Amino acid sequence: MKMKIKKGDKVKILSGKDRGKKGKVIEVLPRQGKLIVENLNLAKKHLRPQKEGEKGKRVEVAIPLPASKVMLICPNCGKPTRIGYKIEGKKKFRICKKCHKEIM
Repeated sequence: MKMKIKKGDKVKILSGKDRGKKGKVIEVLPRQGKLIVENLNLAKKHLRPQKEGEKGKRVEVAIPLPASKVMLICPNCGKPTRIGYKIEGKKKFRICKKCHKEIM
């Protein structure tokens, strides 16, 4: 699956318990069509004690979100936008559909 969102992009979540929140993409899983957003879509994971005498823990981990449930925030205009592509010569780059400027 072709992913238009890359690691390091700032995104806005469109649906779910974190709807409307913004965050940075820390990992992209293109085969599953999902991505992980920093400090959003958290779930509690129970860990067993690792050493004798230690207690078990509950840790919060970020779980993957479907890429269709997030929208890229354009670094130029600051608005959530769809992504297009532009090809000039042998270079292909992403563009914002609202302000028509190149996205780095």
